[in-house]
Parts: sequence; structure tokens; C-alpha cells
Amino acid sequence: MKVLVTELMWEDGINELKRQGCRVDYDQELGRRRDELLELAPHYDALIVRNETQVDSVLLDAAKHAQVIGRLGVGLDNIDLKAAEVRNKPVIAAKHANATSVAEYVIAAMLDAYRPLIEADADVRKGRWDRRFFTGFELNKRTLGLVGMGEIAQRVATRAKALGMDVIGYDPFVTPYDHIVAETGVRPVETLDTLLQESDFVSVHVPLTRATKHMIHKANLPLMKRHAYIINSARGGIVQEQDLMEAVKREQVAGAYLDVLEQEPVPSDSPLAQIEAIRLSPHIAGLTDEAQSRTAMLVAREVINVLHGRESLCAVV
Repeated sequence: MKVLVTELMWEDGINELKRQGCRVDYDQELGRRRDELLELAPHYDALIVRNETQVDSVLLDAAKHAQVIGRLGVGLDNIDLKAAEVRNKPVIAAKHANATSVAEYVIAAMLDAYRPLIEADADVRKGRWDRRFFTGFELNKRTLGLVGMGEIAQRVATRAKALGMDVIGYDPFVTPYDHIVAETGVRPVETLDTLLQESDFVSVHVPLTRATKHMIHKANLPLMKRHAYIINSARGGIVQEQDLMEAVKREQVAGAYLDVLEQEPVPSDSPLAQIEAIRLSPHIAGLTDEAQSRTAMLVAREVINVLHGRESLCAVV
């Protein structure tokens, strides 16, 4: 069996594929070389991708012998699921493998917003000792608003609660008896507007769909507290970036932590990069060593299950 890996995959997973008898061709830049990928695709029994490779009907038709598509992550906006289903090609996602890492990123962002230790370190190294300027705030008793209340949001809530935060959530698909409400103490609110109005931090945890694209925009950003921050570790495009920049410039919100952007990588001349209150990171919320090892191993084993005719618990379609 031949497996083509088109983007970054931790060595653990590649070795697992080989251990199970697969021939693995690995090129972590191949997803960006579309024509070459289309030429190679017909020769493989499985494709493993991350978020840059566009798995559309053209690629799925080219990969005529592929029995399964593995996704190194949980976001599926780069994969045409309907086209895969019609062609009877199961899509495997790394269910919950990086959830803890993303949750810790959110906590790190909130701590950085209120206790900017890197800036304090730089200031001291310049010979200053401005204790009043670097007097921060406590997360204790602050309100965290979760947009979406799935697995990652649950892990964020547990950690935020441990810091003494009040946690609210907006998700029209969550019932009062779901775990995040019944067991973690998250208080659900009925509308996104209510969540934005009440929160000191707003953390986004929804997939990018037609319904969620630009769901945070110029009409509802002014509802937020002037000292509030937005944290987006989900997908670029959920927060309207131009509107966010304008809101920060007008001091309608304090700032944002954006790990995901509508255009990735972000251009060096992007206006986003010119606003200090908007902190950018290169899509790394789930990119810890532990999470990537789990992701690679999970996808490798589940792809092998499908290739051997077994069911996968991680199949999306």
C-alpha cells in the first residue's frame, strides 16, 4: 500500500505507517504544488493532508485509487466532504488529538493580555524598573465567553474555571444537559450579542461555514467591553479582520490574539501586522510536540484501519 503525505507530519506517524507495511512518500511542501500533486495522486492508496492541500473534486478524481483521505487536524474547510462521500472515499480527522494544546493556547493568550511578561523583560533589560506601568490584572472573576461549546471549548472552560473565571458560552446546538453545561458549570447565553456584551475575553471555537463566516463583525464588535479581547484559534474568516482592525483603532475593543487568518501565511505588509494590540501567531495553537505526535499516530492508525477494510471511529464521511 502506498501513502502520499503532502504536508507536515510528525515522524511518529510516518514510522507507524511504515511499520504497518506502507510505502510512504513524504513531501511537506507538495500541497502547495498543485500540478505536481495532481500528477502523483493516481499512484497512491491513501492521501494524508493538513490544512493547505485543497482536497476538491479535481484532486479526488485524480486520486482514483485512493481508498481514504487522512486529515492531520480537525478543520475540514479545505476538504470537499460531499465530493468525497459521492466518490466513496472516507475522510479521517484527528478527533480531539490537539484539543488540550489549543485550550492551553487560549489560557496563555489571556495571561499574556493581563500580564505581559515579555514586554516587562524587555523594559528591564533597557535599564528601567517601571513597576506601576506593568501592574496587570487578575483573570480571577473575569468573564470568558466561548463562541461554540465543543470539545476544545470544554477543555478551555475547565482550565478557566480553575483560575477563578466566570465562563459563559453561546452555541445553538448545545442543550442544558450536554456535558459542558451540566458538568463544567458554563452558563449558556441565548445570543452571540449577549456573549459579546458580557465577556472580558471572547474565545472562538466554531468551524468555518457559511453560517459562521464573519460572524464577528462591525455591527456587533461595538457591543464588546472596551477592555475586552478576542482570541481566535479556530479558523480565519470567522472574525472579519478589517472590522476588527477598525474596532481596535477606535478603542472599541482592547485587542485580539489571532492564531488563524483569512490569508495564511500573512503577507509582511498586511495591515494586521501594523497594529500592536492585535497579536499574531502562525497557526500554532494546536502545534505542540505532544499534540502533533498524537495527531500523526491517530491519523496513521485510522488510515491503516480503512486500508485494511476496518471501520474508523474518526471517519467524518
